[in-house]
Amino acid sequence: MNISINNTSGVSLYEQIYEQIKNAVLSGELKSGDALPTIRSLAKDLRISVITTSRAYDELEKDGFIYSVVGKGSFVAAKGGGKALEEHLRKMEEYLAKAAKLAAYCNVDENTFITAARNALGSDNEK
Repeated sequence: MNISINNTSGVSLYEQIYEQIKNAVLSGELKSGDALPTIRSLAKDLRISVITTSRAYDELEKDGFIYSVVGKGSFVAAKGGGKALEEHLRKMEEYLAKAAKLAAYCNVDENTFITAARNALGSDNEK
């Protein structure tokens, strides 16, 4: 994962780090259990304060995207709850809204739409 920051964007540095890691988790680029760079190494790589990277990691942990193990580092959390779950549900609702629009365009009735959704859910669970 590559994190980049923009000192002139008007968005605080810790928020930029937070959003990039959060988006990598939500997109599946980072998977449950994946190790993140240490706070110190990320700060060094980005040439920013350890306090800034620590704040981003603290917020990510508070919101359920990552967890920390003393002496081991920070890792991507399982998709279980908190703000992470809310973000996943929001994203899912966006996709479902697009699917519903397509279904309406194709004159697909509700039962057929639900069957298609169940089929998609079943095929995803088999992976």
